[in-house]
Amino acid sequence: MNIKTKIIVTAQVALSTIMMNAQNTTTKLPGDATLPSTKASLEKLISYDTGNFKYKVEDYFARPKASQFKISPDGNFLSYKEKDKDSKNHVYVKDLKTGKVTQAIEEKEDLVKSYGWLNKKRLFFTQDKGGNENLHLYAADVDGSNLKDLTPFDGVTLGSVKLIKDTDFVVVTMNKNNKQIFEPYKINFVTGEMIQLYENKDVNSPIDDYIFDKDGDLRGYIVLENGLITKTYYKDLKTGKFNLIKSTDWSDTFSIIDFNDHSKNKDEAYVVTNLDSDKAKIVLYDLKKNEAIKDVYSNPVYDVSSIRTAGKNRNYELDYISYNGVKSETVPVSKFYTEIDAQLKSQFGDKEFGVVSSDDNNDKLLVVVGSDKLYGTYYEYDSKTKQTKLLYNLMPQLKEEDMAEMRPIEFKSRDGLTIYGYITLPKAALEGKKVPLVVNPHGGPQGIRDDWGFNPETQLFASRGYATLQVNFRISGGYGKEFQKAGYKQIGRKAMDDVEDGVKYAIQQGWVDKDKIAIYGGSHGGYATLMGLIKTPDLYTCGVDYVGVSNIFTFFDSFPEYWKPYKEMTKQIWYDLDNPEEAKIAREVSPVFQIDKIKKPLFVVQGANDPRVNINESDQIVKAMRAKGFETPYMVKYDEGHGFGKEPNRLELYKYMLGFFAENFNKSK
Repeated sequence: MNIKTKIIVTAQVALSTIMMNAQNTTTKLPGDATLPSTKASLEKLISYDTGNFKYKVEDYFARPKASQFKISPDGNFLSYKEKDKDSKNHVYVKDLKTGKVTQAIEEKEDLVKSYGWLNKKRLFFTQDKGGNENLHLYAADVDGSNLKDLTPFDGVTLGSVKLIKDTDFVVVTMNKNNKQIFEPYKINFVTGEMIQLYENKDVNSPIDDYIFDKDGDLRGYIVLENGLITKTYYKDLKTGKFNLIKSTDWSDTFSIIDFNDHSKNKDEAYVVTNLDSDKAKIVLYDLKKNEAIKDVYSNPVYDVSSIRTAGKNRNYELDYISYNGVKSETVPVSKFYTEIDAQLKSQFGDKEFGVVSSDDNNDKLLVVVGSDKLYGTYYEYDSKTKQTKLLYNLMPQLKEEDMAEMRPIEFKSRDGLTIYGYITLPKAALEGKKVPLVVNPHGGPQGIRDDWGFNPETQLFASRGYATLQVNFRISGGYGKEFQKAGYKQIGRKAMDDVEDGVKYAIQQGWVDKDKIAIYGGSHGGYATLMGLIKTPDLYTCGVDYVGVSNIFTFFDSFPEYWKPYKEMTKQIWYDLDNPEEAKIAREVSPVFQIDKIKKPLFVVQGANDPRVNINESDQIVKAMRAKGFETPYMVKYDEGHGFGKEPNRLELYKYMLGFFAENFNKSK
């Protein structure tokens, strides 16, 4: 996406040479540069993915020609990313009156991670270096001029960004003064002038979050005391003093998500809380009185944590509430959005849709429509005429009628919990044929869940005739705090039981060939891949570990500085290594110490600059596997971090992965 194809090929050849001769060079690459497999050996895997397939890897994982459309605040410009012949995604701005198109942001060596409008004349974007996650915030005019790095500090990462409407300022948080903690700064996005707004002094009990209102005034903050207690402070608007209004365990939720600027009461806010319930709900709260005014919305099965409010033109009224249930759900509130919701439902039926951009007056809205079989289509919606117009189909090459169904599933775990998830079924499975299965545990693991919708991975696998199982095992988010807590200190144990019970369920439904089951995942999913091959070595045919943890002890030791305030929390989620009994369990569920139990082929994938799961995690498992005589293909990219963001790297990964699956499924015949 942001390196020319010719340069990619040249760089990979050069990199192979470096790795082959690492002992004779002074070049220092992350990790053990002698371990990654050669390009030739990885390319050999591709030959196993044979068949008369209608779609190629590129059809699913090449970036759309254009994407991320956004309307300017005044409605006069349309911005979007457009991919050039070298797979770089530049940001362009189209003048809707004249039709003139101008390149505003050039993507060079590193990916433009996100971008958006600051005002009607200026854009922002974020970038890091090679996936190291030390994000910088940049600003540029619509014609590309006056480019400024607004956070020009090495080794510093951007925490949050809040735009102060109708001004030239943003409020950001950065770990500039202390790498472990973040502090707020007000930045003029035209001149670059910066002012620090507040000091975060106590490293042991730092401020973990800052609460600003629409005018950029600090109205509250949350302190993380000793890593385990969250204390919410709110500013008395008369005295200016910050008063403690709530003290909770870290695992409970009391979070101010937006002030109710529609009300004359300046102390009203929308809060997400589960303090008196299992499921998180939206509550209207008086922060000065420290009491709930009324419940706004809750769901008996799912956490609800998101709202959308209007802008100044409609006096900041509440537009809608949204949450992830079986599918993404939106609950209209305002008359304005209720009319839009009804109009779009009548047009798009059971597909998912959402407003992703609009001008300040809400005259022009951009709506994205998708489903499990549709990647995404942009429409323009005119709120005055109530008419929609097709703007752009992100992946026109993928025909809905050829895509696989993503079916919600529900089953009981072996100890009685209700577990939810999804299975993507190729047409052969729907016709009664038992097909190979790819089990895909999600990352996190806590607070994350898999959702319904178009998934390029599962659709790619379905194009090869494979089903994909995604289990929202205990500790997953969105199903209430008790379900999440049920997975604490069960990583690698009961969380894996839930995945295995999901596989058993899929087999019982008659969808799956029990002799052709692979497991693949990223981050915690990579760890779960390793544990799956260890815990149930006869269940799986092979596994793909993508940026996964292999050793809980070294994983803890390699936390980036800004993770360290959460270490006590992590001990409660994973295991307390200072407790001898828990350290013993952690060793038992650290894959690198259980290599003798792995007897099926493993493919390992790593981004060398990963700050979350250090390359040493993958190096350890590869060394241990090879020491016991397993070939273990190992793919490393030295311009990537926690997952591959660059298009050429992603395409290679999925081509190799498909070949690896095909090779091993064919062996198991």
